Amino acid sequence: MLLTTQSIRWEIWGHSSLAGLLVCGVALVGGIAYLLPKFVLKQWLTLGISLSTGVLLGDAFLHLLPESLEQIGDSQIVLVEVLAGIVLFFNLEQFIRLRHHQHRTDASTVQPLASMNLVGDALHNFIDGTLIAGSFLVSPAAGWATTAGLLLHELPQEVGDVGTLLYGGYSIRRALLYNLLSALTCIVGIVTVLLAGLWLEAYLIYIMPVAAGGFIYVAASDLIPELQKAAPTRRSWLHSLFMLLGIALMYWLAVNE
Repeated sequence: MLLTTQSIRWEIWGHSSLAGLLVCGVALVGGIAYLLPKFVLKQWLTLGISLSTGVLLGDAFLHLLPESLEQIGDSQIVLVEVLAGIVLFFNLEQFIRLRHHQHRTDASTVQPLASMNLVGDALHNFIDGTLIAGSFLVSPAAGWATTAGLLLHELPQEVGDVGTLLYGGYSIRRALLYNLLSALTCIVGIVTVLLAGLWLEAYLIYIMPVAAGGFIYVAASDLIPELQKAAPTRRSWLHSLFMLLGIALMYWLAVNE
């Protein structure tokens, strides 16, 4: 009986770890779209920002908030946590901007919005890890179904994230590296739940509204103003199109979970 229990435990750890590595791998796949010649990349980079804006807003309003309302069951608590997330990310950005100003050099061109995006994405990936581990604790079928949904969900978001990092001043190599490091918090989420058990997952759902607030803040306070700085051209309508595309992708993933 003990051997059987240990065998099941190792099976859960094995499945969860493999699923987590697959989700992390999407962080690298998402950057393939940006392995283009520099002159082409420069022309299309703002469209990546538009896509990222739509993905972040769509993820917040169509995935994280509905899931939070369903799991927590108290709209007042959810909305207070969303506001808390906005305030938290505002203060975090002020801290990042302060450090950026104090340590700025001529070679330092990375904008705070890139750092903000990394923080928000790391928090989201941690939540994904808790979902993966919690699902595998229920059954292997439930775990892999959840993983498949997350893989579909993460791909457009990672493409947008890499675009945001490139626009913020990172090189393609650094953008891929930091995006991958941010994705590795998924493994941290998996380990946290598997070590602590399902009882902790009941409390981790309260992180989702905070993450939603962070995504709303980054999209509305950082990404949209960056798009508005660009001089209007005949191709400006593409920004709206790519933003709507990001929202549409999140909507399609939300209704097909």
